[in-house]
Amino acid sequence: MIRRTFGQIVEMVEGTGSSGSDAGLIIAGVSKDTRTIEPGNLYIPLIGDRFDGHHFVQDAFDKGASASLWQKDHADAPAGAPLIFVDDTLAALQQLARAYAAKLQVRIIGVTGSNGKTTTKDMVAAVMSTSFNVHKTIGNYNNHIGLPLTMLQLSEDTEVAVLEMGMSGRGEIQFLSELAGPEAVIITNIGESHLLQLGSREEIARAKTEILHGLKPGGLFVYNGDEPLIEQTVSEMKLDKEIRSVRFGLQTTNDYYPTEMEMSGEGTSFAVNAVSGVSFRIPLLGRHNVVNALAVIALAQRWGISADRIADGLQTMQLTGMRIEMIKAKSGLTILNDAYNASPTSMRAAIQLLHELKGYGRKFVVLGDMLELGPRAADFHREIGELLDPAEIGHIYVFGPLAKHIAEEARKRYAPDRVHTFDDKRELIDALTAEVAAEDVVLVKGSRGMRLEQVVLGLQEGANLGI
Repeated sequence: MIRRTFGQIVEMVEGTGSSGSDAGLIIAGVSKDTRTIEPGNLYIPLIGDRFDGHHFVQDAFDKGASASLWQKDHADAPAGAPLIFVDDTLAALQQLARAYAAKLQVRIIGVTGSNGKTTTKDMVAAVMSTSFNVHKTIGNYNNHIGLPLTMLQLSEDTEVAVLEMGMSGRGEIQFLSELAGPEAVIITNIGESHLLQLGSREEIARAKTEILHGLKPGGLFVYNGDEPLIEQTVSEMKLDKEIRSVRFGLQTTNDYYPTEMEMSGEGTSFAVNAVSGVSFRIPLLGRHNVVNALAVIALAQRWGISADRIADGLQTMQLTGMRIEMIKAKSGLTILNDAYNASPTSMRAAIQLLHELKGYGRKFVVLGDMLELGPRAADFHREIGELLDPAEIGHIYVFGPLAKHIAEEARKRYAPDRVHTFDDKRELIDALTAEVAAEDVVLVKGSRGMRLEQVVLGLQEGANLGI
């Protein structure tokens, strides 16, 4: 993490130190939350619609903060405290991150996409860690606040930083990419997430390809060649710098594509056209995760990492939770926990995975609303209902007003007693727990706002957990 003197940080943020402050005071790390602040931190009092961190500056000092930023338009600054006065505390945080990273000998990889970016980030970090000292975005720190905080967590000896970049509208990824200055970027895919804000997949593609604005000249662009919108929007950008490109995907027209795949146990094995003599295995199920792995293999090979090391990194990767995580309940039931988020693209991938799984008694799905899809939300849910195959998936449980459209469409092919709708999560858990057996498998998937991880916990324990 950043370790600088008070005086150095004043210069980095182009601020003004409070009178009498010790320029040699050591600051180690930053925090925007007094609940997690650590001794020696620089406190960042951010301002939101319903909060103002300036109200907690004294609390930060009481808990051991070495110094704090203070926005100049705020009165009543604590007297005698080591403060750094700035025009805007958020802009100062971002400037501090930019200045700090610029002094490090670190190669930055940016990862974005509608689906799979967190899993891909985890894969990149695992593979890069076989050859470099690596830091990656923790959790979902992928926006205009989280990304600079991640950059400030880098140690002086970090060689590679893998940064996830998210967005909800145009201009956001361009800002993040220009802030970080990546040497390589990955776009996993273009889906339907943020249709509500952006209106079309074309606009989503334009928002995602903004990541190229910050890519260093001569940098590497790794993208999903199965998605024509990426190349279309890149051609519109008229970039004034040279970049190197490599395509991955399922189609054989890509530079990297799988030549065989096999799911077994809790993972997927596969071979790649561009890598001879080495087979790969990931501790994840599904061809969509193989596609994500192809992006990582393509990048790693171009950074000089051997195929054997790439294979080792992929096999031993550590995943961020709730992304098609296979769980065994106390009863023996197998749960596919994909409750972290949902869009039509990721929902289709998860259902395809369930269709392809073998060796289980019956297959169940618990599907919740897919949020932020705009005026076509009901249609997208009906399309998911069309995908459900009665020959493969025995019972359907849906939760939420939008998910009822899934059930309505599925009932055109399913017997009435195999499709169940719920408005109460506790009732869903009770009904499902009473139905499933040890040899069965259940996929649980929905948008984060539906909190379907509560269903997963209920299935694990065989109880409703007081929900």
